Amino acid sequence: MGFDALLLLSFGGPERPDDVMPFLENVTRGRGVPRDRLEEVAKHYLHFGGISPINALNLDIIAAVEAELAAAGIDLPVYFGNRNWHPMVEDTVARMAADGVRSALVFPTSAWGGYSGCLQYHEDITRARAAFGAGAPELVKLRQYFDHPLLIESFADAIRAAVAQLPLNRRDRARLVFTAHSIPISADATAGPPADGGRLYSRQVAEAARLCAAATGFTDFDLVWQSRSGPPQVPWLDPDIVDYLEDLSGKAVDAVVVCPVGFVSDHLEVIWDLDNEAKAKAAELDMAFARAATPGTDPRFARLVVELIGEHLTDAAARRLGAVPGYGCTRNGDPCAVGCCAPARSSAPAGR
Repeated sequence: MGFDALLLLSFGGPERPDDVMPFLENVTRGRGVPRDRLEEVAKHYLHFGGISPINALNLDIIAAVEAELAAAGIDLPVYFGNRNWHPMVEDTVARMAADGVRSALVFPTSAWGGYSGCLQYHEDITRARAAFGAGAPELVKLRQYFDHPLLIESFADAIRAAVAQLPLNRRDRARLVFTAHSIPISADATAGPPADGGRLYSRQVAEAARLCAAATGFTDFDLVWQSRSGPPQVPWLDPDIVDYLEDLSGKAVDAVVVCPVGFVSDHLEVIWDLDNEAKAKAAELDMAFARAATPGTDPRFARLVVELIGEHLTDAAARRLGAVPGYGCTRNGDPCAVGCCAPARSSAPAGR
């Protein structure tokens, strides 16, 4: 199949204060999230003027990808669509059809397997095509890329830069802590083909953390979680980053580097949970704190996107570093078609 375009598919975020509650209602529709929880998350957005950074960051990624495509001699216009806020993917697919696009590759701003990280993007594609009806462009999602060498290199350099931000007399004993978005344990258990034992999401995150630590010379590190948004009676992946800083302080750790390995850009969860809550807790504990940058602004991230496109167009072998499965969602076999990552509606984050 030839392809006429690339669609960058993302989560979406509010652009002004009046957008915040409608956006959160879109995110949580059908999931039974209480109103008071939405109001609590809304405060995070309003703290930053009611504007999520995610759309602007994605537009920057698109501009960088367009430049990389041009340099590689690949003629693919790039479109932008979101799951939860404008530009909505349904509207983008309609515009693509009006522009004469018949088939497009889809790059999701999630590197992972699991329901929220992968299968829900397939659902977005199906919903958008159904909304348009007959004649909708064919849309083919690119593979998961959690252990792509360019992603790992970018995170590794960001970790080194974060270490350099710490006071000189604490750098040698700094603890490296990776974070990713928590999901319900039940959702993680059903992530990945059943024959592989599930837990695809947490295994991929752990493998990415291992690869990043090895690339930076850390022989020991921690993996914790952040941004839990579900009811307290439902077990989620833990420990939480803020609680874990308390634990580290109790073990006389006085310097920490936090790497948000589960995020490709500085979503609201990164800047709220880490740059505000975790940083404030570290200050309270007299713990030196530095947060590694996410890779979305690194030029290597745009090159990663173009590599995935070239890999798909030529049937080249996937360029990967890890041993944990990274399912392709390509012409060579799509495990989503055989029951991979059953829907787990409570796993959706309440905000980004």
